[in-house]
Amino acid sequence: MSNEINNVDQDGGGSTTDRRTLLRTAGIAGVAGAALAGSMHGKFALAPISEAQAQTATSMPKGTDKPWWPSKWGKDDESGASNHITPAKVLDAAKWIKDGKIYKIGRVYEAAMPLFGARIFALRIPGSPTGGPFGDNKMVYHDEFLATEIGQTGTQFDGLGHIGVQLGKDGDKSEMRFYNGFTAAEISDAYGLKKLGIEKLKPIFTRAHLLDMVALKGGMMDAGQEITSADIKAALAKQNIPESDIKPGDAIMFHTGWGSLWMKNNDRFNSGEPGIGLDAAKWVVEKDLALTGADTWAVEVVPNPDKSLAFVVHAELQTKHGIHNHENLIFDDLIAEKKYQFVYSFTPAPIKGATGSNGCPIAIT
Repeated sequence: MSNEINNVDQDGGGSTTDRRTLLRTAGIAGVAGAALAGSMHGKFALAPISEAQAQTATSMPKGTDKPWWPSKWGKDDESGASNHITPAKVLDAAKWIKDGKIYKIGRVYEAAMPLFGARIFALRIPGSPTGGPFGDNKMVYHDEFLATEIGQTGTQFDGLGHIGVQLGKDGDKSEMRFYNGFTAAEISDAYGLKKLGIEKLKPIFTRAHLLDMVALKGGMMDAGQEITSADIKAALAKQNIPESDIKPGDAIMFHTGWGSLWMKNNDRFNSGEPGIGLDAAKWVVEKDLALTGADTWAVEVVPNPDKSLAFVVHAELQTKHGIHNHENLIFDDLIAEKKYQFVYSFTPAPIKGATGSNGCPIAIT
């Protein structure tokens, strides 16, 4: 997840919006007596926890009734649903390529894009030019220096070490569980994750199904508006896609219209979002999909209809089932040409120990 309710113009020309004001605007207020968890951590601070939980959390968190590990891919697996991408899956997906057209579905990375909290995206060309001239031919060159949260800004692919769930007492890293039951005590390190780093994921080349929720709903969806499994089925029917067309290892993506706010109204974009809820997440799990994606910063609905829950879809899909997530995608060209089914291709940047990946995913029709 990349964005924050608090927007700062990285070029210095904008204003900082009061976080609490936007919390009220977004309707993210917690239940009575609730406190905001992780107040210094951007939109993760949207998660209200009860006073009792804040003092001691010795029981399973809400929505977690049993351990989710070991993974169906084995107790040592760190690749999650990217394991679906077998040679047979690649050959099957390739059959969908009919006209050979490629669409970029990733955003341009730039300083003015919506960013999460105090995160920055700053690119500099040292020296300009950086070096030279060299040789009798007088060669000069440019290098760039980039300061950013490389895996969690702009269009981003979440790794399996990104989201976990606190079991047991708060702060007990031996009971902060991630995908496949790995604990924060096992994987956390200031110099990169020791397990579940983004480099452990396999390249993804699979069939994707894009649902035009704008067409289904009659306009751009709004923050807090949930996409249910019934909505998914209705969108598939409207687009003449049989539900049986969706196979294990496929990707499902959602065009909500929220992306139209990108760099036009960053405050509103960051204040919340439409997206899938737990009902739709369970449908994704039942279909045994490899990936979800959307034109929003978290793919899931924010705020959740249950105001006591925080990014519970991330935990359901990534943490418990190893199903990957791609955020801040752009589908404008695909929607304009009614290309609802295509091959999705993306290889996470192999940065050892990273929590996620930037990069430009493509759709091939």
